[in-house]
Amino acid sequence: MFCEVEPLPAPEPSGAAYPPDAQPVAAPPDGEVTTFRGGCRIHTMLIAGQIEGHYAASPQTKSTKYEHCVPSLVAVEESDCVDGLLLLLNTVGGDIEAGLAMAELISGMKKPTVSLVIGGGHSIGVPLAVSAKRSFIVPSATMTMHPVRLNGLVIGVPQTFANLAKMQDRIVDFIVRNSHASAQTVAKLMTATDDMTADIGTVLSGREAVEHGLIDSVGGLGDALDALRDMIMNCQR
Repeated sequence: MFCEVEPLPAPEPSGAAYPPDAQPVAAPPDGEVTTFRGGCRIHTMLIAGQIEGHYAASPQTKSTKYEHCVPSLVAVEESDCVDGLLLLLNTVGGDIEAGLAMAELISGMKKPTVSLVIGGGHSIGVPLAVSAKRSFIVPSATMTMHPVRLNGLVIGVPQTFANLAKMQDRIVDFIVRNSHASAQTVAKLMTATDDMTADIGTVLSGREAVEHGLIDSVGGLGDALDALRDMIMNCQR
């Protein structure tokens, strides 16, 4: 049996209240859905395109808006109508502070969480991919790791580059805390000069991401859902 969890109807004007064990659920935003199967209520969130943060992306750019995802993550953690979170990623990266903030929220959730990289988990998408309690990647997906960089006008003083280094250290620290990769491995992948023709860094296939300890397992949607349901059932015992 498979069905979407429908929002509960609004109370009647007469003052009828929700049953004690029920909780109103708002309709999920675009790119999100809550499903019910096998006794587990799973909320799916898609991180696609460019992660949009402090500045809006161009109208032609497919983007995931930071200000939409953050309230949804809070709602999932607080809702009695959701048992676990499935995070699907196909992103080119984007705003560093926004992406890292979302990753910190996910890693701090007490509910079961599973991530699945289905296309790309590039740049700041790497911390998002490792933020869940269990991570998967399909064999054809890729993950790009590179140093922190800025677009536009940059003041060429030592303080600018010192701040970039501190920001990169925070990203490396997050990846190390939430994966099986060492700091030395992450730094080496970020600063490699022999992998990409026009950039510094490394492009990893799905299996390479697992071999380096960034992702837990190579697998597909069924594997990710099975792992999430197992985590949910263990929490309910």
